Amino acid sequence: MFNQDHFIQACLDARQEGQTALREVMQQSMSKPREILSTLGTPQHAGITTLYRSSSLTIINFVWAPYMSLLPHNHHMFAVIGLYSGREDNLFWRKITHRIEAVGAKSLGVGEVASLGKNIIHSVLNPLNKMTASIHVYGGDFFAPKIARSEWDHETLQERPWNIDKAKMLFSEAEARFNAYSKSASQQTPLKTPI
Repeated sequence: MFNQDHFIQACLDARQEGQTALREVMQQSMSKPREILSTLGTPQHAGITTLYRSSSLTIINFVWAPYMSLLPHNHHMFAVIGLYSGREDNLFWRKITHRIEAVGAKSLGVGEVASLGKNIIHSVLNPLNKMTASIHVYGGDFFAPKIARSEWDHETLQERPWNIDKAKMLFSEAEARFNAYSKSASQQTPLKTPI
């Protein structure tokens, strides 16, 4: 059975060895995604739940609302991502002059793990009609990085400062939008076809 305290301790021990060791811990844990789901619970609400936080390591349980997308952003620290429910599509970007351009993508399914370098810029999409849940391990304090983080506007691709409160609000807004859409769709009367 997945034990959250044991997982955190394994991550703390692996942190001394680096990102590759953390990826191995994550891969071992993600090999049994149902156990993680059983321990952390079936995702009910979108949001960011901190499982562990220090100046050298942050572990977060992310739950993405259906069809939610997050702006391109950077971390200024490495990350290891493990998906235990749903799907997470990552689009990778690089800076060019005063904006960014797309350079690649990786889609994560249940049980899969991805490692991101400290200079990676990525955006995230949950393409499914259900909640997606993943554990992210960061090589630093995700909420108070040593170097200020940035995000980029979806439409203009222009850089601006990243804000954790705004990011948290995006999760709740995405869930509210989906719930409103679902309620509206369930109340619509199907069109009758004339005979």
